[in-house]
Amino acid sequence: MSTNLENDIKQEVERRRTFAIISHPDAGKTTLTEKLLLFGGAIRLAGTVKARKASKHATSDWMEIEKQRGISVTSSVMQFDYLGHRVNILDTPGHQDFSEDTYRTLTAADSAVMLIDVAKGVEAQTIKLFQVCRKRGIPIFTFINKLDREGRSPFELMEELEQVLGIRSVPMNWPIGMGRELCGVYDRMNNQVELFQGNDHSKIEVRKVEDYNDPIIREMAGDFLHDQLTGELELLDVAGDQFDYEKVSRGELTPIFFGSAVNNFGVQTFLENFLKLAPSPTPRQSTERLVEPTEEKFSGYVFKIQANMNPAHRDRIAFLRICSGRFERGMSVKHVRAGKDIKLSQPQQFLAQDRDIVESAYPGDIIGLFDPGIFRIGDTLSQAGELTFDELPTFSPEIFAKVTVKNALKHKQYQKGIDQLTEEGTIQVFHSTSGFDEIILGVVGQLQFEVFEYRMKGEYGVDIQLHRMTYQFARWLVDDKIDPSKFRINSVLVKDKKDNYVALFENEYAMRTAIEKNPTTKFLEMAP
Repeated sequence: MSTNLENDIKQEVERRRTFAIISHPDAGKTTLTEKLLLFGGAIRLAGTVKARKASKHATSDWMEIEKQRGISVTSSVMQFDYLGHRVNILDTPGHQDFSEDTYRTLTAADSAVMLIDVAKGVEAQTIKLFQVCRKRGIPIFTFINKLDREGRSPFELMEELEQVLGIRSVPMNWPIGMGRELCGVYDRMNNQVELFQGNDHSKIEVRKVEDYNDPIIREMAGDFLHDQLTGELELLDVAGDQFDYEKVSRGELTPIFFGSAVNNFGVQTFLENFLKLAPSPTPRQSTERLVEPTEEKFSGYVFKIQANMNPAHRDRIAFLRICSGRFERGMSVKHVRAGKDIKLSQPQQFLAQDRDIVESAYPGDIIGLFDPGIFRIGDTLSQAGELTFDELPTFSPEIFAKVTVKNALKHKQYQKGIDQLTEEGTIQVFHSTSGFDEIILGVVGQLQFEVFEYRMKGEYGVDIQLHRMTYQFARWLVDDKIDPSKFRINSVLVKDKKDNYVALFENEYAMRTAIEKNPTTKFLEMAP
């Protein structure tokens, strides 16, 4: 490798931070994302998704249905520079019905920020997403949000993290009061206080102090809050976990930051500490070997495909996570699955809907490739030989429906919509194994069907009707000698897009019975 290129890649890798924000709906994820972008100078004015009828909408929420509902249903990518770092935020769907898209997006992140509502604590969707991060062993940083409202005690929340998620925590800062009483946070690592000024909390002052006993804090916060702060921090110093970088990097200890994203409070402190502590892009496992980000030869994989990001152009974008080497516009790479070389001539980087053509990019960066229909989720692009990165998981759907087209003349558009939305991962398509080909759609949550129906009409001009089916479980079957006749009572045998056999079951009893009757068959929750 030439020394110049080697140094260039190494420097660029070291300054990159690629992370996803995980949370339960309504914990304030979109607000936090926008405030981070605001500090990075990526946007001048943070939008708001306070209500469905809000006139402004979050920078990361670009699809029309998101604007109407005030939720995130697709994963966007946002990039900005801050204090010498190149930051890539993977914004994940905030609705639990879109967990599959979120799971895949998490494979492209090197760390995660777990956002928790101070009043609600650890919620169902947070648990699911945390488990995906834990399985991958990536560092998790916790931001406890909405400190401007009354909430639970910090000690109670720390205990819940340990009991529900099984992770120890170390507070990097500590609140001085809460809700109406909130007057600031004390930074334990840097011995400084971040204080609200004025009744409307419109100004924030940062002051250096000796320690938490400093009379400046008593003067600013009053006797009661200062005594409370010193009592709590003395307890933490004696009984709390010490900061341990190795444990954080292995995902065994989570640093906690307290703040209020909507008031811009604690966000800058969090961002600056996070950038110091979070890892730069990490090596990725492939079929051939572990691929180091600093390798000279380019490689990356497609973790998401999004059709019609710009309705005016009816385009398809494949989101590619760069794993090694330097990307350059116009370069030729091997499309490993297709077995042919392709030229990457229209790469794009994103601030949600705003796009720029990118001339070069490095490991950790996410680029969008114009897709004429050649990419699938999980595809590897490489200059480093025939390697493929570990395939992205397909998750078991729980809701199923048959679909009919209201206008038979629209069949061509309908097929195009089905194909594209399947490749995006919006829906899963199964074909019956009976004499005539019948299409069955599967999704993880009901909202996916609503978005599917909405997009079929809006983007492909096709009115469809969905007929819900009684199946609740899907299991992929691994067996050389499958007997379809054994899957007739409260179940049906279908095939997925790769011709794998999948059994759909109406209830757990039917599934257990099938497992008992087929001892040589493996029943898998994810596609093999």
